[in-house]
Amino acid sequence: MSVSAAPLAGRSPKAKGMGSAVSMKNNTTRSSTTMGAAYFISNEPSGNFVVAADINTDGSLTLSTATFTGGLGQHGNDGGANGPDALFSQGSVKANANASLLAAVNTGSNTVSLFQIDPSDPSNLRAIGAPVSSGGEFPMSLAFNSAGSMLCVLNGGAVNGVQCFNTTDNFLGLKPIANSQRSLGLNQTTPATGPAGSTSHIIFSEDGSSLFAAVKGNPALGDGARGFIAVWDVADDGSLSTNFTNIPPPAKGNLPFALANIPGTTNALFVPDAAVGVDIFDLSQGPERAAESNATQAVPVKGQGAVCWVAHSTKTGTFFVTDIMTALVTEIAVDGNLAGSVVKQYPTQTGAGTIDLEVASLGGNDFLYVNMANATAIQAFSLPAKGQATKTQTLDVAGPVKAAGLSISGANVQGMTVFVKPQ
Repeated sequence: MSVSAAPLAGRSPKAKGMGSAVSMKNNTTRSSTTMGAAYFISNEPSGNFVVAADINTDGSLTLSTATFTGGLGQHGNDGGANGPDALFSQGSVKANANASLLAAVNTGSNTVSLFQIDPSDPSNLRAIGAPVSSGGEFPMSLAFNSAGSMLCVLNGGAVNGVQCFNTTDNFLGLKPIANSQRSLGLNQTTPATGPAGSTSHIIFSEDGSSLFAAVKGNPALGDGARGFIAVWDVADDGSLSTNFTNIPPPAKGNLPFALANIPGTTNALFVPDAAVGVDIFDLSQGPERAAESNATQAVPVKGQGAVCWVAHSTKTGTFFVTDIMTALVTEIAVDGNLAGSVVKQYPTQTGAGTIDLEVASLGGNDFLYVNMANATAIQAFSLPAKGQATKTQTLDVAGPVKAAGLSISGANVQGMTVFVKPQ
């Protein structure tokens, strides 16, 4: 079904501070029927906003609020194309259900903003402290640990690498963790030049003992500029190992983009790679052993143009990846031996510019939300079972946001994350 959003009401908070919000709710919207929220960022150079949509009981979305982050967005240097995926990344905005927190990058300001999510009305965000320095330039991806007590940011500009923060101060907000600022040593620019050769995504291992960052290779520069996964050890105090372990992709891989833990494994990563489709990394013997033995395999995605982003569904037990060039969502299964296979492909709409995506679990039902950057819309799918994803909604975003006097464009919008109320 195609659903139009309620008109935005209220004045633009551009001249106000972090946390100022415009409401998109009409008088009939009731938080008691809201199961959670889905979020992305506008990433506009004139002012960055977290745009939130209520998740209804049937998995459909209703636009709710646009909250000012207190910072500015920015578009990376893509050779003047000014295409979608401005930050060449996944995870530019991230929610954590255990701590009821949301963080967003302000790439044009080199800062990160932290918000408290109201569990009774998840589209209602309260700013915690002021935006803080990202510890580098061109911040483009974020990761919370499982508890939500620690947040790490991946910087991809001329000053690149990671910086981690403690999130437990409900008044001051983010506090840098000692010995957690680590460099990747990349020869980059600010804004970052990409997509090839840029950083992409950061996540924690399931047990929180490792921090992973994806770095894409640059095929134009030959084998000397191959992509890799950087792995740092995480100590109990949040500090990181001084050096990272460099894990190369399989022989045909070179553009590792996004990262996802493979549930039910000792330690394995599912990594979309636009050079081939998907890389699977077996880290069960530790990252050093994987780097030595190149314990990886490639899963080709037939006809792929640029498979880059990933989300996992608990309901189906499969992964979903998006391709910005074909506008296809591809479902991929991984068996107990870490062998991957394509299950099915699902079209969105021609030229949609499909980027970041996320799955929300509502009771026994899963729903997939895809940021269609070029279309400035969100595509929703229900996921009743493996191989049975069904398109349920196309939510227009551009019209209502522009009607409110806020800037939004397909070239700049980024991210997708969800928060689901405790059930």
